[in-house]
Amino acid sequence: MKIIILGAGQVGASVANNLASEANDITVIDSSAKVLYELQDRLDIRTVIGHAANPEVLQQAGADDADMIIAVTNSDEVNMVACQVAYTLFHTPTKIARVRAIEYLNEPSLFTQEALPIDVLISPEQLVTNYIQRLIETPGALQVLDFAGGRVRLVAVRAYYGGPLVGHQLKELIEHMPGAEARVAAIYRHDRAIIPEGSTIIEPDDEIFFVATKKNIRSMMSELRRLEKPYKRLIFAGGGNIGKRLAKALEHSYQIKIIEADPERATRISEELDRSIVLLGDAADEDLLIEENIENTDIFCALTNDDEANILSAMLAKRLGAKKVMSIINRPAYVDLVHSGPIDIAISPQQAIIGSLLTHVRRGDVVMVHSLRRGAAEAIEAVAHGDSNSSKVVGRMVEEIKLPAGATIGAIVRGEEVLMAHHDTVIQAEDHVILFLIDKKHISQVEKLFQVGVTFF
Repeated sequence: MKIIILGAGQVGASVANNLASEANDITVIDSSAKVLYELQDRLDIRTVIGHAANPEVLQQAGADDADMIIAVTNSDEVNMVACQVAYTLFHTPTKIARVRAIEYLNEPSLFTQEALPIDVLISPEQLVTNYIQRLIETPGALQVLDFAGGRVRLVAVRAYYGGPLVGHQLKELIEHMPGAEARVAAIYRHDRAIIPEGSTIIEPDDEIFFVATKKNIRSMMSELRRLEKPYKRLIFAGGGNIGKRLAKALEHSYQIKIIEADPERATRISEELDRSIVLLGDAADEDLLIEENIENTDIFCALTNDDEANILSAMLAKRLGAKKVMSIINRPAYVDLVHSGPIDIAISPQQAIIGSLLTHVRRGDVVMVHSLRRGAAEAIEAVAHGDSNSSKVVGRMVEEIKLPAGATIGAIVRGEEVLMAHHDTVIQAEDHVILFLIDKKHISQVEKLFQVGVTFF
């Protein structure tokens, strides 16, 4: 696929890195020659120096025959105009734009073929807000990802001593939870992936990825660890777009305090929120945290745009007694640095955005992609089309499908019905199939499985 990426910032560079590793023809446009040279040193891609919305620059980048434009510059307006230019002058089939300002997003009539012809809008702040909200609503989870409109979730959790299934074989799960809609999709032990089988014994400290219906998540988690009580008291460091959106979404169910250093912003968000308490101050101020009873806080979320400030305030909050701390961390090197440290959950906005973008890059009818384990693994939701003659999956039992090494089918959504995948489950046309790939380099083999042969047409 021929893809032009506009903007070589953290998001653009991460997207280029992910897509270039999958044999796509990638060109990146940015106004900074230095940034492009550094990117070209690391990746096998083309680069063009210039303004992302300039028709001549786009033409130089190959917009005449590009399959997709991904506009992720730091300017909403540049992203929107670039998509308009790509549509009007180059008839680019797929146009994706990052739009941050909620004022634009609240006007859906702006984004039509007759107005601003953008096929896919990506709001990083909303994606990260939704991600953190699911974590807060699922105490004890390391990741919670939605499939099939939320009917199925993929949950990551760490197994601890005392969990009924810990130290036992996976096949005993059916005895513990007869009829439960849950299935283990992958296990990571000391950062090494293990393909789950009935005889696999779960060990303490294993990172377990399981697929379950929403109502069965807590039951499944109770098999792997002692259940945590629902959270009540939350402190958010930073009242920016994410902090404000998160407070607005949760303030009627939780006790929320926001610590904001900017006086104007603190005043503004205090007027926009109903029940949340807004405090003017520094989230890394030890006296302020103690004064606000940090030791009684269930979750401390560091949500500013400054990685270093987020890491320091989260570590301080943990040391002062916060039960769980989360931090937004943009730089991949920092995510690796804090892994398994005092910060319980490091949240990478890039991974959330990349998953959303990959949904539109994947071949076959792929309706959802989640990038996992810092981009090494992937969970996807693909729709099976055709019949037993034209499809490699329709009409076949799960055990008959030639999945690549490290790929597992976790669940199947058939209309409103959710089926946990067993070896003898037969895939039907229009089923939504939830798969987990331990190594995303095998994604092309999975894509081919869900592409319909010519006989279908």
